Amino acid sequence: MRPDREDGPDREDGPARRDWRDVLTDATDLAVVGIVLTLAALPVLTAAAAVAAASAAVHDRYTIGSWPSARENLTRYGRALLPGAGVSVLTLAVFGLLAVNVAALAGGRVPGGAPLLLVTVVLAAALAGYAALVVVEVGRRSGRGWREAAGAAAGACRARPGTWAAAGGVSAVAALLAVLIIPVAVPILAGYLVAALHAVARRTVPAPVGQS
Repeated sequence: MRPDREDGPDREDGPARRDWRDVLTDATDLAVVGIVLTLAALPVLTAAAAVAAASAAVHDRYTIGSWPSARENLTRYGRALLPGAGVSVLTLAVFGLLAVNVAALAGGRVPGGAPLLLVTVVLAAALAGYAALVVVEVGRRSGRGWREAAGAAAGACRARPGTWAAAGGVSAVAALLAVLIIPVAVPILAGYLVAALHAVARRTVPAPVGQS
């Protein structure tokens, strides 16, 4: 005779499986993050603050398991406005200059041809990968500490070049998709990009000491 089972349904050890509703909820939430990020970044000088707040929100979602409140998001955004203004200007200047160089080389308006164009594109991808890891690191610091995040990202690039390359690749794919898709969908893509960067970094880059 088989021994009696304990009352109640059989249960499987381990975390509950996610179904399509969980995936749909996450997709919707990330779309909202991207839209809010884009709107908050429209004044240009506020772009870094918007990215910092969005990165911190995504970090909370995938480490704590829940999104921060609207009040917390606004607090992080407001706190990052002043220090983020300089970051916005610097980032825009660097990538704007690279874009101009790529366009000039591709159009044949300056000497150098294909070899120099390739070098410029590789440099742009490397800088994009580094910037992407900075975004992840500042998100791990609740949207603060750009200088510390830049140092941590530089250390990650040296120690884990594969992660650096992956972050650059994700950024390049996102840039290509932004060109190909209809403009109204670009803000949604921004939220997915932030989440993808955190996913890439979480596989190989440990969180800073004292950070979850």
